[in-house]
Amino acid sequence: MSQTAQSLRAEAQALSGALPPLLADAERLASNVAMGAHGRRRAGSGESFWQYRHAMPGDNLASIDWRRSAQGDALFIREREWEASQTVGFWVDPSKAMDYQSAKFVPKSTRAKVLALACASLLSRAGERVSLLDTAAVRPGFGQAKLHQMAIALAGLSRSEDYGILPLPHGARGGHRLFFSDFMGAESDIFPALHAHAEAGNDGALIHILDPSEETFPYDGRIIFESMGGAIDFETRRAKALREAYQERLDERSVMLKDWAHRAGWHYLRHTTQENPQAALLWLFSALGVKR
Repeated sequence: MSQTAQSLRAEAQALSGALPPLLADAERLASNVAMGAHGRRRAGSGESFWQYRHAMPGDNLASIDWRRSAQGDALFIREREWEASQTVGFWVDPSKAMDYQSAKFVPKSTRAKVLALACASLLSRAGERVSLLDTAAVRPGFGQAKLHQMAIALAGLSRSEDYGILPLPHGARGGHRLFFSDFMGAESDIFPALHAHAEAGNDGALIHILDPSEETFPYDGRIIFESMGGAIDFETRRAKALREAYQERLDERSVMLKDWAHRAGWHYLRHTTQENPQAALLWLFSALGVKR
């Protein structure tokens, strides 16, 4: 059963509420938390007041704050804070494979949606623009209205294909991209799009989400394996004999993703639904806010 937009948003906000706001500054991956908001604080063309400073030779007379200067004998310049918000685009795999869950664990899709929305909430609180790629919420924005729009899009996110196909880049260059997926599809549905995003000047992170049973492969005896969309099925009488080969293939895909991220200057996290989601959100905080 799919979550409602309201319950999904409430869970994401509860998760993000324990963490400080996050802001990726103009150089990318720098964090400067102050009074619940942070970023590149320096004189510039923003709208927020930053500081007064003494007028110097060469300053434009129009920039003098005559009210402040009238309080004494010196002339003062009213400086505004330079504001450079970043655009962080999220992609949450909408494929059927993400609906998989083993006993007592949440579906991979639910964990991906909650993490994405929680991270977007942190970024939005800090004044960053957020976007949900490949959905009706693709237009960048921030604030409660934008988070509500993303929550609605995430709650209704579902596609018919078995495995996720990463979207190609559109719009402005030089943004940040966060991809949430099990990355179990064909290489041709994953890596060409990643290359395109990197070549477009984007950086970001790959959040590889798996169910615990997909890591341990706890199966034995006669089993029919079927994809969530029903397009693929495989029957075996000795499931346990497949465990080693399966885990090798899974680890091979993880290594490919991690190596690609390393070469591209991106980040990679492998996360299972039995793990604490706050730990993954803290990792995202570090990945977006720690200058490399």
